[in-house]
Amino acid sequence: MTRKHFGTDGIRGRTGEMPMTPDFVMKLGWAAGKVMARHQPGGSSKRATAVIGKDTRLSGYMFESALEAGFAAAGVDSLLLGPMPTPAIAYLTRTFHATLGVVISASHNPFHDNGVKFFSSTGSKLPDDIELEIEALLDTDMLAVEPEQLGRARRLPSAPGRYVEFCKGSFRSEKLFDGLKLVIDCAHGATYHVAPNVFIEMGADVVVIGDKPDGLNINDACGSTDTTKLRKAVLKHEADLGIAFDGDGDRCILVDRDGSQLDGDDILYIIATSRHREGTLRQPVVGTLMTNLGLELALRDLGIAFERAKVGDRYVMERLQAADATIGGESSGHILCLDRTTTGDGIVSALQVLEVMVDSGKPLKELLAPVQKTPQVLVNVRINGDAATLMADPAVRGAVESAELELGEKGRVLLRPSGTEPLIRVMVESADESQVKRIAEQIADSVREAAAH
Repeated sequence: MTRKHFGTDGIRGRTGEMPMTPDFVMKLGWAAGKVMARHQPGGSSKRATAVIGKDTRLSGYMFESALEAGFAAAGVDSLLLGPMPTPAIAYLTRTFHATLGVVISASHNPFHDNGVKFFSSTGSKLPDDIELEIEALLDTDMLAVEPEQLGRARRLPSAPGRYVEFCKGSFRSEKLFDGLKLVIDCAHGATYHVAPNVFIEMGADVVVIGDKPDGLNINDACGSTDTTKLRKAVLKHEADLGIAFDGDGDRCILVDRDGSQLDGDDILYIIATSRHREGTLRQPVVGTLMTNLGLELALRDLGIAFERAKVGDRYVMERLQAADATIGGESSGHILCLDRTTTGDGIVSALQVLEVMVDSGKPLKELLAPVQKTPQVLVNVRINGDAATLMADPAVRGAVESAELELGEKGRVLLRPSGTEPLIRVMVESADESQVKRIAEQIADSVREAAAH
């Protein structure tokens, strides 16, 4: 069965346009409630409950109300968390033994987008067959349960404090952060009222930016997608580390004390090699098709197996679970530490890096010395048409084939559609940086030309 609405990370789109309209989201809540009530863990007869959280987008109020109405119509109770990071919803879904968790967020996208994604009762993303079951029900008439069976809703004011304690518990070192100065960029998103408390309570001297959400400024020239302000703040305050989260808090990007940026590949190396030294790493480490070749080679030198999954954290997760492995992630900063939690968590990922820093007494530069990154260029081409059609265009295919012929075995070319935005991503990797930039722009130009016709 072909997916109609669900992408690689739930359902996402521009607010006010299908599928992100209030009537569709209400029906989505009803359909998800109906399906998940049928899949209660262990055939439980208790009333189904949905835990609902959101980021700081203005449209979150509207979609929260729509989902609440849909769940009520399905006879499902709602537990409303308000603005909370995506991984917090996964955690609280588990701890409250809820039937499912729901996140209203478009992650790193601009404020005018929004989305809905679901977690199972175990805090993991829904399996494909469950998402398809929800999609099938969306094509039927929405019928409410009997009045006496309607769902109820209540708020959980203690949610932020519970999640802060969970994050602190993922840090296993006996050393705390006394003497460490951190700058944290919350992207005016869902971490604004929890991330600072985590690091302050662990003893760090914390400077916070991007913590004044107004419903419209989420991810706007801040956070993990734009570290310009964070890099300047790290240098200004002479901080030991800068930490940038994205709008829903499942990603993080780091900035070293000299203002240089570290991506998800760097974070993955630090965490994986630390676990390897401890003897707790279950291999392989899993990256994606976008993961820098330098990381793969550095891990191989240590005898650590590495595998690539398709781009998207759900595919990294699938490979980790299939291999019974623990550590994986994406260059974007979405890191999976399955020995600590069930989903990508920016705060937990940052804490794992800090744990290595305080235990070793080494700065990031020294920890990353064995990794020699291969020059890699990523160009995002915004499109209006169908990505698959454009990628199959003869001129685009010709540009890719020409690039592959020029690079030979010394480089890689990857052309793929974004799973969350109307973009085609062009990635080129090779030892010659000027060659990489030139080839990437040539392919991007071919896509733009094809899109214009």
